[in-house]
Amino acid sequence: MKVLLVANYQPDAQQSMLRYAEFLRDGLAERGCHVELVQPPAIAGRLVGRNNPLFKWLGYLDKFVLFPFHLRLKARRAELVHICDHSNSGYLRWTGKTPTIITVHDVLAIRSGLGQFPQNPTGRTGRWLQRWILSGLESARHVISVSQKTKLDLETLLVSKPQIQVIHHALNWEYAPAPQSAIDAARSACGLGEGDEYLFHVGGNQWYKNRIGVMRIVAELRKLERFRNIKLILAGKPWTKDLRAFQRQHLPDNAIELIAPSNEQIQALYSDALAFLFPSLEEGFGWPILEAQACQCLVITSDRPPMTEIAGEGAIFVEPDNPIAAAATINARLVEAGRVKQQARENLKRYLKDEVITRYHDAYTSLIREVGR
Repeated sequence: MKVLLVANYQPDAQQSMLRYAEFLRDGLAERGCHVELVQPPAIAGRLVGRNNPLFKWLGYLDKFVLFPFHLRLKARRAELVHICDHSNSGYLRWTGKTPTIITVHDVLAIRSGLGQFPQNPTGRTGRWLQRWILSGLESARHVISVSQKTKLDLETLLVSKPQIQVIHHALNWEYAPAPQSAIDAARSACGLGEGDEYLFHVGGNQWYKNRIGVMRIVAELRKLERFRNIKLILAGKPWTKDLRAFQRQHLPDNAIELIAPSNEQIQALYSDALAFLFPSLEEGFGWPILEAQACQCLVITSDRPPMTEIAGEGAIFVEPDNPIAAAATINARLVEAGRVKQQARENLKRYLKDEVITRYHDAYTSLIREVGR
């Protein structure tokens, strides 16, 4: 089977999307497929730095003007094309008659562009871009969705009603319980003292990540005797002004900022945390849930899809926008941590790499046979 994987533009540094394409490339190659991974070359985008206002527009030139002609030639030589990120839906028109699948990871930006999330207003250019992406998806005939929640959202948006198959992600890094030496190093880097307990969160500053909600829940927990001395490590992107203001007022000595941690640091902090706190308002999938479960970390996440779908029975579920109720639930259910962690280990069996690659291989084979009939 000759498969052409279309990956994202390297200068955009969308690491999770790049890893996803590489995961497919490596897993399919192990199955004996002839796999080629292509992505828009950085030609115009190399002329300026990332902080230059022209960077975005020169990137568009690379991605949507120069690359499509190259893609058309490559697609002719493949048995199947897989566009690995729905934000590149415009490429669908360039794959010709070659059977093509596109993965939709989430439709949050599209929904924001349509005004469905008033708390996240989108500028004029952003609205145009998201409508253009949605228009491209209308031409898709075969779609892979990474969760049932994303599938349902997509079905409400698309008039064309393509065939949509759900294939969950596998872990995109080899997360596992970290050795004590790595834990000690990570604790030291965060300034933790001996015996300090902490809750852990990792993520960006997107509105739906609800990082201010993480701080609010921890502030409520600290009012309870069990959590009076609990600390919070909020890792990932630098804190926003709102986060810093809340921290100064409510968690002055108990919230720790960790910027751009390595995978090894994240693994160590998952492995040692009292729990991983992930009260997202929305997600397309929720990779960190699986990362924490793989490190045998107790997961506390939102009682809404797709978090409930991805975590299975292996999490404590809370109301993400009700800090008082969330703190009460955590306090009441912490005694169940051992059972919840055991269920998390069972849940992870649904995300084994071999199983996920098998589902992709079967989807490709089915589509090639369908088109060949």
